[in-house]
Amino acid sequence: MLTILFDGIAYGMLLFVLACGLAVTLGLMNFVNLAHGAFAMAGGYVTSILTMRMGVPFLATLPIAFAAPALLGLVLERTLYRHLYSRSHLDQVLFCIGLVFMAVAAVDYTMGSQQQFVAIPAWLQGRVEVLGIQMGVYRSFIILVCGVLALALQLVLTRTRFGSRLRAAVDDPRVARGLGINVGAIFAVTFAVGSGLAGFGGALGAELLGLDPTFPLKFMIYFLIVVTVGGTTSITGPFLASLLLGVADVAGKYYVPGFGAFVIYTLMIAVLVVRPQGLFARAR
Repeated sequence: MLTILFDGIAYGMLLFVLACGLAVTLGLMNFVNLAHGAFAMAGGYVTSILTMRMGVPFLATLPIAFAAPALLGLVLERTLYRHLYSRSHLDQVLFCIGLVFMAVAAVDYTMGSQQQFVAIPAWLQGRVEVLGIQMGVYRSFIILVCGVLALALQLVLTRTRFGSRLRAAVDDPRVARGLGINVGAIFAVTFAVGSGLAGFGGALGAELLGLDPTFPLKFMIYFLIVVTVGGTTSITGPFLASLLLGVADVAGKYYVPGFGAFVIYTLMIAVLVVRPQGLFARAR
């Protein structure tokens, strides 16, 4: 039971890092970026290519897996996304779905449709037993790294001048511009960081989740579930929702294998029936 709980927490932490960029763009910027999974896939492929074909150490690829999708996100935000901030959510969804299918086709053409692998160092492999709990070394590493990222992100958004300016830019862009805040630059940086975090999560999760050209389509629903259940008014909600859904998904697949794949969806429906605005969001 404790081993299942540990694996569920590790999975939940990974879900949070993968989905937190969507939580920021949807919750703080009010932009439905369904192409978020494409940036996660980009980070995974960067790490796979660097470790498997170029022999770069795994840890050294993680900053690159963050920087490359962040730069890609910045370019796309300045050239494409910024024109859709004032458009309807339907327009945003249709645009992002188109980007997803373009990314899937491009990766399938250039890299092939086969599963990609990441060279994890030997010291991150295997399991150890601590107080009777079988703990995977790599999963422990994921929990540590993702926990630090979650704390840092929360502090940046709530305790820094940048976080205050971001909230002001979202609440009333005209007033924010009148106060001297560069709204365009704030949105560009936020979008780039969200894309970079997705890529970072994709690099960390490639070994556990698998990596192929259909990655954005397979995990798009998971990102949306995390944001929907957790709410979009803070980062704390998606973080707690990720842990809850991760443990529920792992436990469901272990105890009820025939129904396990539907546990996470059943939980989402139950939460939305009781709390349509999200489990950890403030009621409007």
